[in-house]
Amino acid sequence: MSISPIRRQSVSPAAEPAVALSGFTRRFGQATILKDLDLEIAAGEFVALLGRSGSGKTTLLRTLAGLDPADGQAVRTPDVRAVVFQEPRLLPWKPVWKNVTLGLTAPSPRAKAEAALREVGLGHRLDAWPATLSGGEAQRAALARALVREPQLLLLDEPFAALDALTRLKMHELVLALWRAHQPAVLLVTHDVDEAIALSDRVLVLKDGRIGAEERIEAERPRRVEGALQAVRARLLGHLGAAPADLASPQRIAVA
Repeated sequence: MSISPIRRQSVSPAAEPAVALSGFTRRFGQATILKDLDLEIAAGEFVALLGRSGSGKTTLLRTLAGLDPADGQAVRTPDVRAVVFQEPRLLPWKPVWKNVTLGLTAPSPRAKAEAALREVGLGHRLDAWPATLSGGEAQRAALARALVREPQLLLLDEPFAALDALTRLKMHELVLALWRAHQPAVLLVTHDVDEAIALSDRVLVLKDGRIGAEERIEAERPRRVEGALQAVRARLLGHLGAAPADLASPQRIAVA
């Protein structure tokens, strides 16, 4: 796999954000999941979203993806969006390239699929069947399916959770390389605090239906969660309700 690095341009604070929600509320029956939530994501910004299970992370992502209606509320997103879920969601009766171009109406779909698959290191698996792919390869194919649409907003819903540790690290490198090359705004939903710190420009914590905390990560990538970033990690774990003993632990922690 070879992706030419592109120097990312700094985003002007005055630039119109790629994502903007104001006072957003989402209820399911009597339960209020999101309440008066405000959120902005700048064009080209990489944001990670943490929160305990049931806090509304996926609900928010589905709203931004257009999968759930916004009910006339103040929600602004780019026209072109793409989502990568925890499961690759490939159709087993279609070869990989046709999965990548599923629903795509652009001309020369096979050529576009080949270019996207080459970017994620799967140019040699164009005609393979999904059942023959490893877990990491299947997620690469899912990334290619998102990439081929040239999204202005890329939404990642725990896409690495089911992968082994080594494959997960390789996927981190791939996602960062693709982000640098294509420069979409990215929202990564994750339970993994270290993953959020390693990848993003900004980490948000969803709590009580709102953004309860925010940490900006200025360190150069690639990052290891050590030194000053250990303090960031401890603060994020504290916002997530981790026990005091967890705050000092050097082990990777995923908050349920």
